[in-house]
Amino acid sequence: MKHLEQKLKDLPHKSGVYIMYNEARQILYIGKARDLFKRVHQYFGNKANRTLKVIKLVEKIYDLDYIITANEVEALVLENNLIKKHKPPYNILLKDDKSYPFIKIDVKKPFPRVEVVRKLKNDGAKYFGPYMQGISTQEILGLINSAFCVRTCKLDLTKVPQNHRPCLNYHIKRCYAPCAGLISREDYDAVIKEIISFLQGNDKKIAQILTSKMTEASEREEYELALSYKQKLQVLDKLVRRQVGVLPKDFDMDVFAVAANGLNTVAAVIFVRGGKIVGGDKHVIEGVSLDEGSALSNFIMCFYDLTGYIASEVVTSKPIEDSEVLQEYLTEKAGRKINILCPHQGVRRQLADMAEGNAQDYLEKSISVRERKENMTMGGVIQLAEYLKLPKLPVRMECYDISHISGTNKVASMVVFINGESERSHYRKFKIESVEGNDDFACLQETLRRRLGDIKDRSEDVSFSSRPDLIIIDGGKGQLSSVMEVVADCDTEGINFISLAKREEEVFLPGQSAPVILPRDSYALKLLQRIRDEAHRFAITFHRSLRKTSQTRSTLLSIEGVGKTRVKLLYDSFKTLDNIKNASIEELTAVKGIDRRTAQSVYDAFHKDEGKDD
Repeated sequence: MKHLEQKLKDLPHKSGVYIMYNEARQILYIGKARDLFKRVHQYFGNKANRTLKVIKLVEKIYDLDYIITANEVEALVLENNLIKKHKPPYNILLKDDKSYPFIKIDVKKPFPRVEVVRKLKNDGAKYFGPYMQGISTQEILGLINSAFCVRTCKLDLTKVPQNHRPCLNYHIKRCYAPCAGLISREDYDAVIKEIISFLQGNDKKIAQILTSKMTEASEREEYELALSYKQKLQVLDKLVRRQVGVLPKDFDMDVFAVAANGLNTVAAVIFVRGGKIVGGDKHVIEGVSLDEGSALSNFIMCFYDLTGYIASEVVTSKPIEDSEVLQEYLTEKAGRKINILCPHQGVRRQLADMAEGNAQDYLEKSISVRERKENMTMGGVIQLAEYLKLPKLPVRMECYDISHISGTNKVASMVVFINGESERSHYRKFKIESVEGNDDFACLQETLRRRLGDIKDRSEDVSFSSRPDLIIIDGGKGQLSSVMEVVADCDTEGINFISLAKREEEVFLPGQSAPVILPRDSYALKLLQRIRDEAHRFAITFHRSLRKTSQTRSTLLSIEGVGKTRVKLLYDSFKTLDNIKNASIEELTAVKGIDRRTAQSVYDAFHKDEGKDD
């Protein structure tokens, strides 16, 4: 590929972002570089110095482009933004469905609560955590509520009447009842300061309080209560034993490590809060990096974009590329000084080795699961492109199915798979509007015409404005041919079409009379079956919901004096048919537009058998 060779020669010795494409002009990978020329040439150097994943990536590279930036930090930010926008299959992407528990105290509010949250906000409140693996937020919250009498209710204290009576927590000495004005704001704030001190690592005060309460309960022969305090002390002891001896008690640190075997890479993180190890986590890294150091750097960037909270010190098990650039970026993001270091000895090295051990253990245990998932997703995508000789990888696939009974309540479903995995937020459903009777071909034509019409002008809908690489029709040659008749007038540039027939699992392509038979045990066929079955499920679910609504509304329409307008009025007011059935005549008459005669008819229709003898 002479054009690629020339582009490699023309790369500048400047900082920036490089973008790698396959032959179909799909973005494969986006990276940053201090020196674009040196960095990109590393991918095409000696194979002995590259991992298997990098070799597989390079085999697919057909073209590349670059953007020069003023400095390395700008390159880092631009890379991050482009990855979020384009989601290249070979970049590290962490899903945002994993959230971490934090303890929040909103010190700006009077008489604040101590609560557990999973999202950090820039709202001036104090956040502590995350907590996991061995010490949970609920255990911490239990300690705090047992030792300190702070409120747990969500009562708005600005709207409490003067004669308000405190709840049970006050009477069992679990709350100072600020709702009833039984504690001043200054005294309550002093208790909050003690809680914050505990969360920052100071354990003596809470240990004294719990021990004293346990002793007093025992002396009163309240042995169950004494036992509960003893159990809280055991939780506290478990937390204290996680103290990292030589670290300050108010010290926060995140420790990152990676383990790799050439094809798979795993990252592990350990959280140190208030000088104690409060948990950790492990992730399989999806993307491709030249080495473990750059993989770790990219993972840290993604991790903090996902979690939001950045510890004051970031420790890595291996030296990472451009650590000073990442440090500058994280410092700006956190609004305070962040230090990144790779220790060679001492307690930090011990923690880094611990994180590395966790990563290595997870790598060994997760390889088979990871490989199976990759084969079922991106493996199936790649295989499908090869079997069907598609001009580009079907990264975004859409599948369509029709559902109805004898031509009634006709609906269509659109399900979306991206990189071989379902993207439920992009699913869409259609009510068929223009087709009379039982005509699946016409229903598919209407659906695809509506889906592909003016695709460039639908920026308000993230799914409809996204151009699919492959559209799959549930059906045979006839269904596909009917769809191709109408899409000829639509903007289908870059979109491939196929259909999947259920009985023999035959794949039909436009303009080909003979079907393609995929191997029964291929990941490509399994992927097509998954998306087809999902489209069928989604269509049937929507059809059933419409049919149920239609049936219940037809029940009302059979009542004398009730038409479509009054059905809507009743549903707007009562929401469900059961609520309408159970409504009294007075409640029905209270609906605007329902007179007493109509209300009586509706009531009688559902109560006509009452009072009759069996």
